[in-house]
Amino acid sequence: MARLKLTKTVVDAAAPKEREYELRDTMVPGFLLKVTPAGRKIFMLQYQTNAGVRRKPAIGRFGELTVEIARKIAQDWLAEVRQGKDPGREKSAARAALTVKQLCERFISDHSKLHNKPSTVETNELNIKNHILPRIGRMKVPDVTRADISALMTAMADRPIIANRTLACLRKMFNLAEVWGLRPDASNPCRHVQKYPEKGSTRFITDDEMRKLYAYLNRADQDGLEHPFITLAIRLQFEFAARMSEVLSLEWKWIDLEQRRVTWPDSKTGGMTKPLSDEAHRLLKTAPRLEDSPFVCPSIFDPSKRMTDNTYHHGWRRILERAGVPHVGTHGIRHRAATDIANSGIPLKVGMALTAHKTVAMFMRYIHNEDDPVRAAANLVAVRRRNVVDHEILDSHDTRGAATAPEECATAEPPAVVHKVVAPPPAGLDDGKYTSRTKVGNYRPFRHRKGPNREVPPRQQPNRGSGSAEGW
Repeated sequence: MARLKLTKTVVDAAAPKEREYELRDTMVPGFLLKVTPAGRKIFMLQYQTNAGVRRKPAIGRFGELTVEIARKIAQDWLAEVRQGKDPGREKSAARAALTVKQLCERFISDHSKLHNKPSTVETNELNIKNHILPRIGRMKVPDVTRADISALMTAMADRPIIANRTLACLRKMFNLAEVWGLRPDASNPCRHVQKYPEKGSTRFITDDEMRKLYAYLNRADQDGLEHPFITLAIRLQFEFAARMSEVLSLEWKWIDLEQRRVTWPDSKTGGMTKPLSDEAHRLLKTAPRLEDSPFVCPSIFDPSKRMTDNTYHHGWRRILERAGVPHVGTHGIRHRAATDIANSGIPLKVGMALTAHKTVAMFMRYIHNEDDPVRAAANLVAVRRRNVVDHEILDSHDTRGAATAPEECATAEPPAVVHKVVAPPPAGLDDGKYTSRTKVGNYRPFRHRKGPNREVPPRQQPNRGSGSAEGW
């Protein structure tokens, strides 16, 4: 193994032999040139990491790199080695890095199918297929930047909700990429990429609409205007403050009428249990029950299956129309029930148990402010403010010079507002000498002008740049 100073002349003169050989540089330790039998000349660097691992990664081919550039890269790599890094390993890891497509496949198989509901897995697969793979599927996972994610979101600006769901999927995938060692820690490119505002909202069912709705439900059950399983499902959703899927999937074996409790082994937020109110207990005890059906609300045409979402949606829409209530989605039932729970004055923790919400923030998203309580609160604040102002005005015009005794304050009538008598405006205000679009009544803008119709603002000296003091 020859040792000499590597120069362009030396490298050009290095001829291929039957076996590959190396020429080592005398200026930079470990820097060498490998010559293959095929005539390829490759710059390399041999070093030992702080952990004692020996490596000899390739820097680049002669022709693509000059001797000087290759030597500079070798010096930089050696400096990184002294800092505890391993440039050779980083280079090989970059070559072996997964693509975003491969990361998506691992995300679905190793995470989503194990931890998410089937509907969520299906949504993730659709977002990956339709939006993620066409744009960044071929990129290496470590190479994806925040600008790439931002560009993907911009391309989906016309579909803000789908864009937000896609961003959530990407954020989770790149978090897992850090856990799996595919990206450095705290390098998620989805950080600081903003979601689009979602303007959709659930309309609140008012008290008047509730009266109309329940009046029709009672008449429908009495006269047979609607299928009893549909009206039962609506009533149960109100009573349980439940999601539609929780009512339609409810089975008789989950219900304990003696202990007045119902237990769902699985739901959107996992297993949960709720006590039965008196009304819910009455509904379930008197509900029609098919012997060969395990469901409380079975399918109308096949009792062995649960009622379909489509049947429930159409029944709810038809009942609203016949009751004279404007349309609102079935999730509006849960919003109305959660609002009734919050306005009943029960503790927050109990309310969250009734709605099966895991966080306070999510529970509060279901609460709608009704006009009457808000208006009463606004009037109460206005009265309090008026009392404070009235007392201050009364104190400022108290000619006795002494404070009112506490006993007198407790029994005295509310003080009347004392209005300050304002003198009529002096002559000359409307004589044409002063005009302004901002003057209203006796108010004039505080500007330093000559004439009897202007006064100097309080605590402000007149501008003496023109005229005399007598002119103000």
